Amino acid sequence: MAKADKEAKISELTDKFRDSSAVLLTEYRGLSVGEMKDLRRALGSDVSYAVVKNTLATLAAKKVGFDFLEEDLNGPTAIAFVGGEPVEAAKALRDFAKANPALVIKSGAMDGQLLTQEGVKQLADLESREVLLAKAAGAMKGKISQAAYAFAALPTKVAQLSQALADKRQDEAA
Repeated sequence: MAKADKEAKISELTDKFRDSSAVLLTEYRGLSVGEMKDLRRALGSDVSYAVVKNTLATLAAKKVGFDFLEEDLNGPTAIAFVGGEPVEAAKALRDFAKANPALVIKSGAMDGQLLTQEGVKQLADLESREVLLAKAAGAMKGKISQAAYAFAALPTKVAQLSQALADKRQDEAA
């Protein structure tokens, strides 16, 4: 590869590292071309899954401050550049790795921090953003309902108390 081509590839990889919401490193040794196609399809349109030269990827990762990925950029490495929801990509990789043991999840990076192999698995175990938002909205709605009930109960209690007081005075007067 000519020096200009290498520099262009490093620049392209640097942009991908910078623009991705998460980066997930995998080892694909033993996967067939058909299985790689299936994996790309499973990852969806928001994820770019590419086999890269480790030296070029290491240089690009260093440019964006992902020096910690250098340790896992060895052997046959493919990188999933996640443009959308990192949880969905991690789930797709985890599920594909369960069905195809030849795929090994190495590590990753999200929000400028290292994701270990265990961290990627924990990310995959999270519920999707939509589910978490729906749960939060439900919890807030429940608290609002409780507050509305408490505020409505206060005048009712005052009215009942004043009626009981009036009845008591009437009984004492009689």
